[in-house]
Amino acid sequence: MNNYDVLIIGGGPGGYVAAIKAAQLGMKTALIEKEAVGGVCLNWGCIPTKAMLKSAKVYDTFKHSEEYGISVDFSKVGIDYEKMISRKDGIVKKLTGGVKGLLKKNGVTVIDGFAEALDAHHVKVNGETIETKKLIIATGASPAFPPIKGLREAFERGFVVTSKEILTKTTLPKSLLVIGGGVIGMEFATIFNTLGVNVKVLEREATPLVTVDDEIRNLFLKKIIKDGITVITGANITEITDTGIICDKGGVITKLDADMILLATGMRPNTKGFEKLNLEMSKTGVKVDSLMRTSLPDVYAIGDVLGFYMLAHVASREGIVAVEAIHGIEHPLDFKVIPAGIYTFPEIAQVGLTEQEAREKGLDYKVSTFPLLANGKALAENEKDGLVKIIADRQYGEIIGVHIFAASATEMITEASLAMVLEATAEEIVATIHPHPSLSEMIHEVTHGIVTKPIHI
Repeated sequence: MNNYDVLIIGGGPGGYVAAIKAAQLGMKTALIEKEAVGGVCLNWGCIPTKAMLKSAKVYDTFKHSEEYGISVDFSKVGIDYEKMISRKDGIVKKLTGGVKGLLKKNGVTVIDGFAEALDAHHVKVNGETIETKKLIIATGASPAFPPIKGLREAFERGFVVTSKEILTKTTLPKSLLVIGGGVIGMEFATIFNTLGVNVKVLEREATPLVTVDDEIRNLFLKKIIKDGITVITGANITEITDTGIICDKGGVITKLDADMILLATGMRPNTKGFEKLNLEMSKTGVKVDSLMRTSLPDVYAIGDVLGFYMLAHVASREGIVAVEAIHGIEHPLDFKVIPAGIYTFPEIAQVGLTEQEAREKGLDYKVSTFPLLANGKALAENEKDGLVKIIADRQYGEIIGVHIFAASATEMITEASLAMVLEATAEEIVATIHPHPSLSEMIHEVTHGIVTKPIHI
């Protein structure tokens, strides 16, 4: 029987980072992965979609080349979708190969197969039982399948796809129905709409992107509708037909047809394989404390299996927190300061409270906003759609929420995250010199707006 100090089930951004960190701390470490090292993020999610978004952005830039003083015969600019997919696959192969190399270099034993946890210290894989002192569950999540008539059958014949299958197709559909107006649905809607596909997004709730600040979301909706994406809210999908969907919106039954349907109704934790542990569960997934400890001694859980903050960077941080806790180093994770990004055109990024959350909590706060139209770098780059918004405590000026709708929002949000971790005030950011010209100047401007008034508007 093989014995390890730490055994990790699941090789996604949480699992493989935890494995590398554990090995770096001198622990004998093994990682079990049933499918592909890198998990959903590297193989089918974060990285592949960003590669496709870049291809879509380049195509869109050609469409607007005249605005940059460049004459292009756009009738001769075409889309080689198969080549886009090939480029995406090459990037994925390079990154996953890099992760495998890092695991090997750090001395992590990687085991291919499905893991079954027998108890807190014994795991069965490929007919062999492995013993471990500490166990980390990082089994991730899979697309949720709501109880819609005909959905499973349509999925089995390839008419309905999830975020995993859609980027394996090598032909571009002429029309796409997206079921679900969350982050995944909106990112794919952006990719395909930019590539000229007729896209309709159907959302059951009264609005898509329910976790986004109201002001930012309203600007976003205006932008995507202007770009040609149809958004239907309050849509209850009752059936998947051979050619589309049947939708009940407020009692009005509508049939919508398309070449392909993307199911983007969220993710559900993968709990198969560790049922025998009988872990305490929350409403979303496995229940943990701030050090990633479960209800069972010596068992930790990280990543999407927790059912909240299903983000690769969060899973990676949780993995490090768990491994350090095992090693006797306690760095509790503060779930109140987690940045999130939505990779649309423009991007959305946020950290901390939305204005509606601050209002519901009864906080005494102040808001400052700054439009991209007033930023020189944004104008120079022709990325003038968007807004930067900051929410601060009125008494001390401490930053409690930052929301950005801009082309480089996911790059800009880190300054705000660091400010919140350090409990920085608006005055301290005002006192920090920002480079000019840069998009980061807008963070400077909105904090000026908290202290007194913005300078350039």
